[in-house]
Amino acid sequence: MKVCRKILYPIAALIWGVPGVMIAIKGVRAYAALPISEMWWMLVMTLCVAVFFYLVFRKIVKKYTARIAALPTRVAVWLVFPLRGWILILFMMGLGVAMKYIPSVPIQFTAIFYSGLGPMLIMAAARFLKSGFYFEKE
Repeated sequence: MKVCRKILYPIAALIWGVPGVMIAIKGVRAYAALPISEMWWMLVMTLCVAVFFYLVFRKIVKKYTARIAALPTRVAVWLVFPLRGWILILFMMGLGVAMKYIPSVPIQFTAIFYSGLGPMLIMAAARFLKSGFYFEKE
């Protein structure tokens, strides 16, 4: 199935944004289940996780949007990401499923990791949309 290249940007945004919302919700719920006395150090750790993923995802989004912009006008939907990108997504999904079924994962880790990762996935999705407008104006 071939689509207009412009459609790949919102598809990429959905692929990153929907899991980002789900992960952020899980992180906030984990925070809500914890006592207030633990919050200050957990918020600092969440900020560190968020900064790390911001730096990683910024680079990935930049590379993938440039790749999409260089594709022909009509392309197959699965070309939204290169094979390496799909492998990254599958790895992260597998890691998320594994974390769900490992009973010894502390709720503090879930709160810190998911609250840092989720918003950065949402931000990456927004960058895909923004890049789509930028690249496709030309």
